[in-house]
Amino acid sequence: MLVKFDSLSDDARIWVYQSSREFSEQEETIISERLSAFVGDWKRHGQDLKASFKILKKHFIVLAVEESFNPVSGCAIDSSVHTIQELEKLLQLDLTNKMNVSFRDGENINIVSLGDFQKYASERKITGDTVVFNNMVAKKVDLETKWEVNAKDSWHQRYLKTL
Repeated sequence: MLVKFDSLSDDARIWVYQSSREFSEQEETIISERLSAFVGDWKRHGQDLKASFKILKKHFIVLAVEESFNPVSGCAIDSSVHTIQELEKLLQLDLTNKMNVSFRDGENINIVSLGDFQKYASERKITGDTVVFNNMVAKKVDLETKWEVNAKDSWHQRYLKTL
């Protein structure tokens, strides 16, 4: 059952998928159409899931499920991953590569390999004050408070050079 993203509780479970490049307007339309259809019919063992999605900053797809309505199952999660993988193929995107890291450079969002992120950190091109996207957040409230943070306040801090 597709609902408005903002109607979900702070405890709604989320998954963040980042694209290796910015979405075009046409791609955002396709993503929205496909995810609306998927989320509208998303089920757990035949029971509706109260769910939504959001496209953020032309780079990120966030899927969300209100688990207090019906908890999500492994099969339901697998079906969502399959849908994301279909979008990857259709739009020639990289959405499931967890070895990519995203960070801000001013208003620009950069997506780089973890190796390049480590290199930039060792060269001090990335510092503790660099804004990173913590795509490991698991709750809707965390998307609002712990997703876009300084590197020193995220798991990314392990790669920062210390003085």
